[in-house]
Amino acid sequence: MSLTTGPAAPDTAVTKTREAAGGAAPRRGRRSLARHTLHGWLFSTPFLVLFGVFMLFPIVATLLMSFTDFGVRNVTRPLEARFVGFDNYTQLFQDDKFLTALFNTAYFVVVGVPLTIVLGLLVAILLNNGIDRARTFFRVGFYAPVVTTIVAVAVVWRFVLDPSDGLVAGLCSELGFQAPDFLGSRVWAMPALITMAVWRNLGTVMVLFIAGLQAIPVEVREAARLDGAGGWQELRRITIPLLRPTLLYATVITTIGYLNVFEEPFVMTQGGPSDSTLTVSLDMYREGFNFFHMGYASAMAYVLFVVILAVTVLQLRLLKDNTR
Repeated sequence: MSLTTGPAAPDTAVTKTREAAGGAAPRRGRRSLARHTLHGWLFSTPFLVLFGVFMLFPIVATLLMSFTDFGVRNVTRPLEARFVGFDNYTQLFQDDKFLTALFNTAYFVVVGVPLTIVLGLLVAILLNNGIDRARTFFRVGFYAPVVTTIVAVAVVWRFVLDPSDGLVAGLCSELGFQAPDFLGSRVWAMPALITMAVWRNLGTVMVLFIAGLQAIPVEVREAARLDGAGGWQELRRITIPLLRPTLLYATVITTIGYLNVFEEPFVMTQGGPSDSTLTVSLDMYREGFNFFHMGYASAMAYVLFVVILAVTVLQLRLLKDNTR
């Protein structure tokens, strides 16, 4: 009996020690996790406070305002605003000016987005493959309009499009005909703004596509060339399919930006002539800050939000399946 029970005592003690250590480890792990979680919340607090004050609160307040007749008289007494339900939303689609702004915005997007994407892709391909000398200079040159202020852009484009002394007018005069008044014409004003917007945003799309092109393995291109693929076949069957995730991202962010277009018509035409360049964002600005119909402008903002959400979801559904 003594030979069998003697060694068991140390084994039992070791087992109990291990069990005690095993129980202490989860407790220490839980305390460590709680400490890390607390540290995470503490580091996130400044951002959460700023987000709540400057983003979340205005979003909620604007949503509530869209169901009221909130105006300038309610700035100091917001609780006195009258609840009108969905009247603001129903009036929007009976407002000819808003419908014109909605059509102009759609025109801007339908024409501007494909131009920006196609030209951005062509410039990216040229800068990635076709140009060997001064490549950095050209990249900086194409990207410079992105970081240029709208005021400077407006000054340049007003000079370029001036019907009497502008650059385009001079070129047209050399060719033997008179240049139209681009910014003063109902026909030419919107194409002029689209041209300026494409010029301003081309650099962003170009950078995205250059990054996507440089991620394509060189071996894939070389294998295609060895198989006899020409430049067009390489672009259509290799470059574009492998760029589809980048194409999706560039298309979505460009579309969102163009649906929110405000700076170009605000600075260049003020929505004229005869509301031919009036966009939803500019109409919203006028209703909210010129006429102080803030409830009505808030309803406009949420209609635009729903349109942006619907268009983005549609683009993701159409393009996402091709990026798998």
